[in-house]
Amino acid sequence: MSVLGGETRQNGTRSGEAGEAFPYCVTKRSRRGTRGGVRRIFLSERSVMLEDSEVERALVVMAHPDDVDFGAAGTVALWNRAGISVTYGVVTDGDAGGFDPAIPRGEIPGIRQREQRAAAAVVGVSDVHFLGYTDGDVNPSQDLRRDISRLIRQVRPQRMLIQSPDRKWEHIPASHPDHMAAGEAAIRAVYPDARNPFAHPTLLLDEGLEDWVVPEVWMIASPQPNHFVDVTDFFEDKMRAIGAHASQLPAPEIVEDKVREWLSAAAAEAGLPEGRLAEAFQVVTIS
Repeated sequence: MSVLGGETRQNGTRSGEAGEAFPYCVTKRSRRGTRGGVRRIFLSERSVMLEDSEVERALVVMAHPDDVDFGAAGTVALWNRAGISVTYGVVTDGDAGGFDPAIPRGEIPGIRQREQRAAAAVVGVSDVHFLGYTDGDVNPSQDLRRDISRLIRQVRPQRMLIQSPDRKWEHIPASHPDHMAAGEAAIRAVYPDARNPFAHPTLLLDEGLEDWVVPEVWMIASPQPNHFVDVTDFFEDKMRAIGAHASQLPAPEIVEDKVREWLSAAAAEAGLPEGRLAEAFQVVTIS
């Protein structure tokens, strides 16, 4: 069920799941606002989110292996249950990550790729692409915009999940420079690149990839979330996905409590009942 602008409605279901209610979502309506001198329009009465039943394909673009699992693995699991085909695009191999100096640095990219594929499998994702950029040196370059545009034109998603290009000052680690750069490149690929047949012309001329319009974008780690997904029933899947990234967890025994704390805070902000867990997003629709 969705709670939207004071109205309650049931989430769409796929064939074979008639009458099955998925965990519900809460969307906070907001009107025009100015931030940093830039006027932004957030989800309002004039923009309508897609029902999950209207989404066949979703594309997730993240800077590093494990970013999607900490930020949105519960939601991805829910999408998979709803019948949405999800593809991951990971900008780097996470080659600057890890904590154990005994592991040769040259082995880290392979380790992190394997961990991300294993984590993806936990939440039902088998299509995982690594774009090969250097961890710690991601910029919203024309090359990265082209490579993300290629994925968009290949996957042809109705929904994308990306990282916020805006800094979240109250939680700086969520705003790693690579995260913001990947988010900026991704939103530029959504608009205007992927929809413009004359942008990155080799995609069409050499690869035959026609333009594609992505109508809806979800962002994690946004300083202005407006949509919350109840992932209580998928918390174990989320933790299994996070746990797959063993090379990044020097103290795995403390991770579950920390993640539960974050999700409980998001659920409280959404006004969900005590004991529920939620992942937070800023959702924008693009016409």
